[in-house]
Amino acid sequence: MLILIDQDGVLADFDRGFYNAWQASGHAYPAVEPKHRRNFYVKDDYPKDIQADAVDIITAKGFFRDLPAITGAVESLNQLLALGHDVRICTSPLNIYKNCVQEKYEWVEQHLGLDFIARMIVTKDKTVVHGDVLIDDKPIVTGLRIPTWQHIVYDQPYNRHVDTRRMTWANWQSVLLNLKATIKSYETA
Repeated sequence: MLILIDQDGVLADFDRGFYNAWQASGHAYPAVEPKHRRNFYVKDDYPKDIQADAVDIITAKGFFRDLPAITGAVESLNQLLALGHDVRICTSPLNIYKNCVQEKYEWVEQHLGLDFIARMIVTKDKTVVHGDVLIDDKPIVTGLRIPTWQHIVYDQPYNRHVDTRRMTWANWQSVLLNLKATIKSYETA
């Protein structure tokens, strides 16, 4: 299978990184714990008058590069490769991209190795990317085209309102193995 995997919120622990950075900033407004997040965009979990402070944190130099890996993500990616799957990171940059894009690549090099850089796809529209499966924490992925991939939602507190197929790195094997039987892979098309 050609498996597209989102980076932030699926491989890189965006929520933990943001929570830690907000705490370290000394902001008077308390940080929203990751388990209490309710909106896909982290700034939307904060009052409108301080949302710019949230944007400042995620656009700051070092934010994306220094995100911790989600537990089990790196090991699971390596297992997927060992099983013969074609695994690609399919990630969207921020519109304020200055630090974001370069640091996404630096994160991949640090956590997955230099060879994995060739497996990165950076795009604002994931629907134009071909694949069998997209694993993404965004509950609804839209764009220019009807995607060729099936969306599996990577389970996060802010996407639980959507009733759909979902997974974590603790249950990926059963989810993907069950799905594989129903997919006509690009290799056999």
